[in-house]
Amino acid sequence: MNLYTAYYSSPVGLLKLQCSDQYIKSVTFSNAEGEIQNDDHKLLHACAKQLEEYFAGKRKQFTLPLNQDGTEFQEKVWDLLYKIPYGKTISYNELAKQYGDLKAIRAVASANGKNNIAIIVPCHRVIGSDHSLVGYAGGLWRKKWLLDHEAKYHLGVQQMFPMSDPLSNEER
Repeated sequence: MNLYTAYYSSPVGLLKLQCSDQYIKSVTFSNAEGEIQNDDHKLLHACAKQLEEYFAGKRKQFTLPLNQDGTEFQEKVWDLLYKIPYGKTISYNELAKQYGDLKAIRAVASANGKNNIAIIVPCHRVIGSDHSLVGYAGGLWRKKWLLDHEAKYHLGVQQMFPMSDPLSNEER
């Protein structure tokens, strides 16, 4: 399988986009530096365009063909993540209930953390049962930014999760 790669400069940092001939395979946060080569592929262009629309507040649902490699369990959890509505959050507990097994909460949280299609498969919309920001591979400051961004366009709310210093190193 051929993989094609491009980078997209977003308000939450550089995103590495990867696709096969048929599917978006990953959208991950990148620390790439220097000259970056972008492959020319229609899916990468479509992904960048939809991300641009999302960050401009004009897109609330992505319409890209997605496929990431995982177990049957992980794929079911990722499907549940994809269905979390724009501007809404759920807890890991609620996600485990949706999966159908409250005892699987740790496994559900682990599958959530293995999601490789950031933003599009919105794992950032999963929060703690006490409504706190917990766990995000991209860093809590990005999770906060994404949730505030969605709240702004969905509800007109400026800050969903106030932090004393949104750019402090502890939260990054």
